[in-house]
Amino acid sequence: MKPTDLRGILQYIPRFREKTFIIAVDGAIVTDENFANILLDVAVLRSLNIRVVLVHGAAAQIKALAAEQNVTPSNLDGVGVTDADTLKLALTAANRLTHEILEGLSTNDLRAVSSNAIIAHPMGIIQGVDHLFTGRVVRVDVALLQTLIAQGVIPEIPPLGFDGDGKTYRVNSDGVALAVADALKATKLIFITTQDGLVCHGLLIRQIIVAELDALLTGKKCDFTPETLSKAQHAAAACKAGVQRVHVINGKVDEGLLAEVFSNEGIGTLIYANEYQQIRKALKKDVRHILMLTKGSVASDELVKRTRPMIEKQLGDYFIFEIDKNPVACVALHIYPEQKKGELACLYVNKSHENQGIGRKLIQFVESKAREAGLETLLTLSTQAFTYFQSKGGFIEGTPDDLPSARREKYEASGRKSKVLAKSLTKAG
Repeated sequence: MKPTDLRGILQYIPRFREKTFIIAVDGAIVTDENFANILLDVAVLRSLNIRVVLVHGAAAQIKALAAEQNVTPSNLDGVGVTDADTLKLALTAANRLTHEILEGLSTNDLRAVSSNAIIAHPMGIIQGVDHLFTGRVVRVDVALLQTLIAQGVIPEIPPLGFDGDGKTYRVNSDGVALAVADALKATKLIFITTQDGLVCHGLLIRQIIVAELDALLTGKKCDFTPETLSKAQHAAAACKAGVQRVHVINGKVDEGLLAEVFSNEGIGTLIYANEYQQIRKALKKDVRHILMLTKGSVASDELVKRTRPMIEKQLGDYFIFEIDKNPVACVALHIYPEQKKGELACLYVNKSHENQGIGRKLIQFVESKAREAGLETLLTLSTQAFTYFQSKGGFIEGTPDDLPSARREKYEASGRKSKVLAKSLTKAG
């Protein structure tokens, strides 16, 4: 889906209207040329009555300032020791970034204010090391943030915390974003960084449930880059705190924020606390989804071309696999009652949801439906995925003679020469 496709965006609006999104932007992204586009995306979110809170980091700017002043910062990300000189760098960097962000929001006619909503205490002495001006978030001023949000103002939160005595502490921006998301019961926490997402063994993780991410983190099964380790840790913590969806995306991708929020595929990594999924009968509104889902496989000759009228005529045969009310896969069961045979057809899983067992679930679902209908044989035709049906579905290779006569005529007329696969439904198991 193109982010500019209003029809695609509209389906998400009822779910996200009046919900709160926490957008945590790394300092390196704030000064990137694409940041203006990110703020434009934020304006789109606000126009759809999505509540937005912006949190920003400052590590890149602290590093640059330190180089200008020829000093060595004690830490960049607010995790280690923060000495007095580094705190001064952090204050300067945070103030500059705050100005840039507020300026950019004003350009898009968005009201915003930088807040002191983060109440922090000193990190203290850990294993004999005094962390000086590094702070830990102890409380979020929820009343302040909710008041601003209710008035249509975007709260902008720097990586700084304040105590009751007026002292300022350097805090980690990922930790701030987590604390704010938890306090405001946010629907989404979106980390915008310079990386494409969480990468494991050189491959981008597109989607992962928090339990699996925890296993990667605790078992050290995945060597996350330093840039993404903090995101992975805080994403896992956010999901366990009740935030249902956490995203990690590359802020240098034009329209990336909208593409992540308003499409099934997204552009980065989605970490989710739970997953609501179901297989349901296709409705008339799903015809467009079926055509869009299968478009690529039709072009590669993996699936036979189906027109809208063809699908509408047999709509009762089609089923949709949904995750969080988003269609991500489809399948059909065409029944030939006189021969007590059924055909599993049009099985397709969106590439963004591959390797999650969805195809096998759909095969099992169709097989169960076929048994309920009193069918004795389940058939499927395939030009490229026949080994999948054999290994995952228990089908064996048959011949065109196994097809009902009406289906045999269509088979011969198509010229596709698909392999015919069959599975007996009368055998035990």
